[in-house]
Amino acid sequence: MLTKLERAVDAWGGNNKLIDQWLESRRQLLITYCQLAGLPPYGEAKEALPEEGHIKQFCNQLVDYVSEGHFEVYDQVASACERNGEKSKTLANSLLPKINASTDSALDFNDKFTNGVDEDVLLELDAELSKLGQAMEERFELEDKLLETLLSHTSEATAG
Repeated sequence: MLTKLERAVDAWGGNNKLIDQWLESRRQLLITYCQLAGLPPYGEAKEALPEEGHIKQFCNQLVDYVSEGHFEVYDQVASACERNGEKSKTLANSLLPKINASTDSALDFNDKFTNGVDEDVLLELDAELSKLGQAMEERFELEDKLLETLLSHTSEATAG
């Protein structure tokens, strides 16, 4: 996921302040995810359950990220896609409902792990992180398709 993020930053970074901020939010979310899951390069193999504060920090970042997408980025991207023609508008309209599925996964994870977790719930953390990671990876791919559509039309307009 981090490698794909780097490609996204290389492709679209610097084109729009909001998109740059959003991609940086994704980077921070992925770093915290890797730390919590004990994944390289930011995490170490876990011998103990993570601290509740670290889980809450991740949940806060997760909710902030999905909220930022829904309430700031997607509206602007969808509006720009509408201006770019019917093909872009159709693509945006087909991708947004698919992105919503990962929002539900993120909110379910947040609900499960932010309100005082006991050890039994913590024992489910690895499995839940894995499920969330798959949902978020799909989300990032869909978001990248939106950005690609938006920015390819923007670069065509400035080139023409």
